[in-house]
Amino acid sequence: MATITDTKARNIKPSDTAIPHGSVTGLALHPSNVKGHGKWVLRYVSPVSGKRRNAGLGCYPEISIAEVGKRATAMRIELAEGKDPLEEKAKLADKPKIPTFKEAALDLHSDLLPGWKNPKHGRQWINTLEEYVFPRLGGKFLHEIQPGDVAEVLKPIWLTKAETASRVKQRIHAVIAWGWAHGYCQSNPVDVVGHLLAQQPGKAVRTQHHPAMPWREIPKFVQEHLWQSTRPEVTRTMLEFVILTASRSGEARGMRWSELDLKNKVWTIPAERMKAKLPHRIPLSPRAMTLIERQKGQHENLVFPSIRDRVELSDMALTSLLRKLKARSDTPGRVATTHGFRSSFRDWCSEMGYSRDLAERSLAHTIKDKVEAAYHRTDLLEQRREVMNAWAAFVSGKLSLGIASESPI
Repeated sequence: MATITDTKARNIKPSDTAIPHGSVTGLALHPSNVKGHGKWVLRYVSPVSGKRRNAGLGCYPEISIAEVGKRATAMRIELAEGKDPLEEKAKLADKPKIPTFKEAALDLHSDLLPGWKNPKHGRQWINTLEEYVFPRLGGKFLHEIQPGDVAEVLKPIWLTKAETASRVKQRIHAVIAWGWAHGYCQSNPVDVVGHLLAQQPGKAVRTQHHPAMPWREIPKFVQEHLWQSTRPEVTRTMLEFVILTASRSGEARGMRWSELDLKNKVWTIPAERMKAKLPHRIPLSPRAMTLIERQKGQHENLVFPSIRDRVELSDMALTSLLRKLKARSDTPGRVATTHGFRSSFRDWCSEMGYSRDLAERSLAHTIKDKVEAAYHRTDLLEQRREVMNAWAAFVSGKLSLGIASESPI
């Protein structure tokens, strides 16, 4: 039997009998109350119940002759496999709608967001997925994603951006694990994707430390470049302060007058501004106090405000200064970084024979050993004051490789 034509279908009248499709057994166009319109119906005997059934496949002309042929053929294949198409459709209707990877990622991100103390981390989490994953996997349904799909996302960055690739892998795993927990898929392809990827270099090989100035060169650098400036410059002053206190750049840039106890010469950084989210006290050497005294009257809140905008200085301000001064580092081809001065201080502490405990506490490093951490009930402020005074004396040229003068600054 020839397939029904559009001409014949467009002329179907309410009084006509059903017109067979011609290409699929049991499929016919049944007339409606409007000329040229009808409803596609596939009649079949259910292989499950043995009863005759009518399956609606949409209306003509919205569903074309060619399209309804494809739909009916797919149902005939199900019948040949011993399935009842209408019962299979009913089963799918009872199942939850499976989201795409992007939809699942956005839902998971909204669930996780309240738990991040730093909003920046929340933005980074979704930004990495938007940049590396959504273009390839965003439109795929969770149950469709295979290990090969994940591998194709990771391969371009797996060796060249190892740390980023590891984070992306972890976040893909988290999204699909969320889908598994909700019943949208039955496995997590990220669990086996390692078999499709090359072995990454060890962490010790790929870790890049902040370029640091050799500690023996710091006094000359400070005296020649930070003390000899022809005009007052807040960036140079703050850089020296960062060196003297072995603090992080962000901690010094955001320092408030309210954090300073000038009488007892102590700077207390609140927990919310610390990396470890614990308050940290820094004893201030006489030289550090001198720098702070110079800043009085500059701003009601910030100790080191930018001269032009009277707001917190950017980290790039210190980076630009170090580049301008061509601050030498222990990494060939790179200038010293602000953070690198913390490494310089740590090396100096080791060379001078200070205990690991004092050095690590001075840097506000957290103790990874939980048992050891449980026994630490003091921050050793006064012992650390001696260390910081000696460090300041060395940086200022008043201390020769750890032998203090009678009047350290």
